[in-house]
Amino acid sequence: MRRTAIVIFAFGFIALSTFAQRAIKEDYKLKFDDVLNLMETKYVEHPEFEKLIDEAIVAMVKDLDPHSEYMTAEEYKKMSEPLTGNFEGIGVQFNILKDTIAVVSPISGGPSEKLGIRSGDKIVVIEDTVVAGIGIKNRDVISKLRGDKGTKVRVKIYRRGVKNLIEYTIVRDKIPIFSVDASYMLNEETGYVKVNRFAQSTMEEFHEALDELEPLGMKHLVLDLRGNSGGYLNTAIQLSDEFLEDKNLIVYTEGISNPKRESFATSRGRFEKGKLVVLIDEGSASASEIVSGAIQDHDRGLIIGRRSFGKGLVQRPFKLRDGSTLKLTTARYYTPAGRCIQRSYEGGNDEYRKEGQRRRDNGELFSADSIHLDEQEEFLTDNKRKVYGGGGILPDLFIPLDTTENSEFLRDLLSNGLFYQYINEYVDANREELKSQYLDFETFDAKFDLNGKFLDDFFVFAEKEMKPKKLTEDADVLNQKQLQTLDKVLVNDEAASQPQDFATRKQEGMETSGKLIKTRLKALLARTLWKSEEFYRVFNTEDDAVGKAIKSIDDKTFRKLKLSYN
Repeated sequence: MRRTAIVIFAFGFIALSTFAQRAIKEDYKLKFDDVLNLMETKYVEHPEFEKLIDEAIVAMVKDLDPHSEYMTAEEYKKMSEPLTGNFEGIGVQFNILKDTIAVVSPISGGPSEKLGIRSGDKIVVIEDTVVAGIGIKNRDVISKLRGDKGTKVRVKIYRRGVKNLIEYTIVRDKIPIFSVDASYMLNEETGYVKVNRFAQSTMEEFHEALDELEPLGMKHLVLDLRGNSGGYLNTAIQLSDEFLEDKNLIVYTEGISNPKRESFATSRGRFEKGKLVVLIDEGSASASEIVSGAIQDHDRGLIIGRRSFGKGLVQRPFKLRDGSTLKLTTARYYTPAGRCIQRSYEGGNDEYRKEGQRRRDNGELFSADSIHLDEQEEFLTDNKRKVYGGGGILPDLFIPLDTTENSEFLRDLLSNGLFYQYINEYVDANREELKSQYLDFETFDAKFDLNGKFLDDFFVFAEKEMKPKKLTEDADVLNQKQLQTLDKVLVNDEAASQPQDFATRKQEGMETSGKLIKTRLKALLARTLWKSEEFYRVFNTEDDAVGKAIKSIDDKTFRKLKLSYN
């Protein structure tokens, strides 16, 4: 009787508590309505309610967690484009350098490439509006340059060595986005696949990669997830299923309003046998951590690299009545061993976003001994190896960030887009000769001479391009004040940061960064002559993590760690 009374009391207490919470929530709703009514009836002017309510929602959501987000219909559409496999726009990859939109590279086959827009070009005017030196943000560039297929946008471009701005009218088109950057054989038995996002098309692309590699004798695989910030949860589950045996738990999700939901591997996996290495780094997040966590917990493969980002929150989009979307965190996801790898965000969103710099400052990117987890809770893999929760996936083998080849000279070459610009001009001038001399990548890789005239011409080009040139006139659009703004952004700031003795800078830079400069030139040349895969085929020959992966497959590492591959 007493026990029954206690149960009834507890149930009643819970019901009362729930009732009280509902009452409080209703009070706050009424309070919000009161504020809106007072603003409508008493404020000195007519308030812009749509704007005010949007800003209020943004402020509320901001205090929940770093990944919940409110978006307008247009913002949500643009956010979803990289995961749905395409977008509509002008087809350029860009960075904002020195307050200016710099073209990193035109997308192959896109409208900008067809018009002759080059790597290193700077977009300074869009539809008669100067966009350099005004503090433009990435989202502003996207809103101005993306648009529906068939629509037009006029841009003016600053190109070094050209007196006036160059005007282009670009007809927007559908631009494909691929999630598999490269797939090729590292050696006779080991394949390599780099996945940059978990999108709708990822599994189709991954299967195409396997279709190409398996007939070439692939027995082992290096899966590169470095810099992969995630994507669709279901795609991560499907990719994990390729490697895990039937009925292996892949991931489970759980939240206060979301009961525990488990996802298991099926019998359909195409690479359940053979040595598997997964490469991760501090840019590997969310879906990448689901895959690497499942592989690690089941001892199915070897994780190499640096600690992953640490995002273990699941977001679900909710469409609102006006077409806007609330992307709300509804659950946490957990690896098979029970790890929630979400790192702490108790310090607020601003501190949360500084994590990358914090890891660099505390030495974690350079030494595994400097890694400090929020809560270093121990878990066990299938074979009783210790793994840890508390923020990200810790690799089995640590690869430090290598900065020994960095130099100011290399940074100047990169920031000015000179690698891309030189390679584009070199290929434009020599394409037929290069194609006839190097019939395929293998011939090019074995015989192309990086030294001699090719390298000498690059430095002649670089020296010329680093000398500041004054933009003198463009009578069609720009007035004198606008010209002065562009000159300040494009010329004076560069001149202030560039030492005059190019020969000395080159000598010092080559002593430190010579191998890296040559490798980047050859990789970009290979990509321009063929496709992005060839970039990685060159660049990965100097990649420490890829080298360690190959070595680990060949030595006793898998046996020592009791990893499954037979």
